[in-house]
Amino acid sequence: MRKIISGKTAVIVFAVALVLCLLTSCGKETAPSSAEAAAQSSTADLKKVTVLLDWTPNTNHTGIYAARDLGFYEEAGLQVDIQIPYDGTATQLVGVGKGEFGISNTEDTLHAVSLDDPMPVISIAAIIQHNTSGFVSLKEKGIRSPADWSGKTYGGFGGTTEQKIVQTIAADNGVDPDSIRFVDLGNSDTLTALQNEIDFIWVFEAAELTALDKEGVEYNYLPVRDYGEAFDYYTPIIVANTDAAAADPDMVKAFTAATAKGYEYAIEHPDEAAELLLKAEDGLDEYIVTEGQRYLSERYAEDAPRWGWQEEAVWQRFADFLEENDLIENEADVNRAFTTEYLPEE
Repeated sequence: MRKIISGKTAVIVFAVALVLCLLTSCGKETAPSSAEAAAQSSTADLKKVTVLLDWTPNTNHTGIYAARDLGFYEEAGLQVDIQIPYDGTATQLVGVGKGEFGISNTEDTLHAVSLDDPMPVISIAAIIQHNTSGFVSLKEKGIRSPADWSGKTYGGFGGTTEQKIVQTIAADNGVDPDSIRFVDLGNSDTLTALQNEIDFIWVFEAAELTALDKEGVEYNYLPVRDYGEAFDYYTPIIVANTDAAAADPDMVKAFTAATAKGYEYAIEHPDEAAELLLKAEDGLDEYIVTEGQRYLSERYAEDAPRWGWQEEAVWQRFADFLEENDLIENEADVNRAFTTEYLPEE
C-alpha cells in the first residue's frame, strides 16, 4: 500500500535525492568495472554458432546443454545458440546455412547427400551408438513378436521409410505386410493412441517407454535393432554444414571436442546432467528426464572406442536398405555422409 507524503516531506526527500544524485553522477553513463569490461570483451571474442535441434529438448540433447551451461563451449571459444526449428527439419536448415550444426539421423543425411544436387551436410558424431527405438504395444494386445502383427493397426508419422521398415520386418516374420493397417497419428499422445486407435507404435526408449513406466502401463516392446542388422543405424547424430566446416575446420573441431566433453559429463554424472536440462528448459517432466538420462547415459558410447564414434559398415548397411527399396534418390556415398575427422583424439 502506497503512503501519502506531505509537501514538506516531499521537499526533504527531493533534496536528499538531489545530493545523492550529484554524489553518484546520476543521469550520466558510468564506465563498466574492469570485471564487467573483461566479461564483455570475452563474450565479444567468442565465435557465435547455432545448433538446431530435431525435436523439443530431451535427453538425446543433454550433452549439448551440459557443454553450454558448464562452460565447455566458452572454453573452446564458442558462443552456442540452441534453437528448435519450426519451418523445416534441422538437416534441411543446416543444409541451407541456417545453422552450422543440427541434430539429424542416418536416413535424413543419406537422403540429403544422395540428391542430384547434394545438400552440404555431413555427420560429425553419433549421439548414441545403437538405435534405441522400437515398437510398443499394450500387453493386453498380445503382440510378443512381429509375427503377431497380422491384421493389426500401426500408428506412425506417415514416413515412407518408416512404413517400409515395418513391412520388411513383418514379411521377414511370416506376416503379409498388406494385412497391416497404417494410420498417421500426427501429434497424438502415445498412450492415448494405444488405448484408442492403434495396436502398436514406434517409440524411443528413453522418452516414451519411460513415460509409460511412469504411468504404470504394462506393455510389450520390440527393439527395431533386433529385427535386422541394417536397422541398428545411428539416430540421432550431429550434422555440420560442410561449407562452414571447409571455411573454418578449427571451429568444427572445437565444437565437437566441447560437445564430447558435455556427453562425457552426462555419461559420468547422469543425475546432474538431467538437472542441467531441467533448469535450462521449462516444462520438462522431471521423472522422464531423470530416468531417461540414467538410461541413455549408459548407451551414449556403448560398444564404441569413444563418444561420437561412427563406423562405415553401419552407414553402408542402412544405405543399402534405402537403395534396394528406392527410398533415396540416388546411390549414396556413405563417405560423403559421415566423418570422424573432427572428433577429439582419445
